[in-house]
Amino acid sequence: MSTTAYALRDSTTMLRRYLLRARRYPMIMFLIGIPVVMLLLFVYVFGGTLGDGIAAGGGRAAYANYVTPGILLLAIASAPQLTAIGVAQDMTEGIIARFRTMAIFRPSVLTGHVLGNLIQLVVALAVVVGVAVAVGFRPDATPVEWAAAAGLLTLVSFACVWFGVACGLTARTVESASNLPMPLILLPFLGSGFVPTDSMPGAVSWVAEYQPFTPVMETVRGLLLGTGIGNSAWLAVAWSVAIAVGCFYWARARYNRDGAR
Repeated sequence: MSTTAYALRDSTTMLRRYLLRARRYPMIMFLIGIPVVMLLLFVYVFGGTLGDGIAAGGGRAAYANYVTPGILLLAIASAPQLTAIGVAQDMTEGIIARFRTMAIFRPSVLTGHVLGNLIQLVVALAVVVGVAVAVGFRPDATPVEWAAAAGLLTLVSFACVWFGVACGLTARTVESASNLPMPLILLPFLGSGFVPTDSMPGAVSWVAEYQPFTPVMETVRGLLLGTGIGNSAWLAVAWSVAIAVGCFYWARARYNRDGAR
């Protein structure tokens, strides 16, 4: 059997292992619950006032359209915490030491976490979009634009999951594993997710404009609602690829160096 076949077989086995554990501990409810609660809160409590500020007389309907990309990025930003916890559990419970003694493709352990978390996150995003449509989100995208938006969200999700894996490998305990990726949840708020960046004061507006999630949200908003994208798409892809590659090498270095802790 070739090396590629071994890698595919072992990665599939580790993915199955992750999904079986996910059935017992369905953390996907966290990925769905928080974004849905935030969506309902912002649309039904703040939507009337904020929507009028975004589009004169637009009200709640206008704000539902505006805020949905930010809510989707909020769901993505929540995933690294769960990923980090799962990886830290494996690294501290001794199972990794057992795997190291077996004739398996070593990176398959991390591959299982990445693919398993990515699957859960994609399902969560689909549910959140469905809830957003139910509360007034009205995209006018073509099938090609929907595919482009889905592809970008999947790419960003992939990058963030690798960030969670690296954080889980870096953390010394399971209890501290969620601390490193926690600030990521703030980025959709400190960006164009909930209000336009030009409505913020000077320094805050500059940070919001140039942080990684803002071009992603602007691109998704443009694809689904027909607003201007400009160079946001290229920036979004560049940020996502850079984060994914950087966190992959970070995670690989930590995994190769550390045994069971």
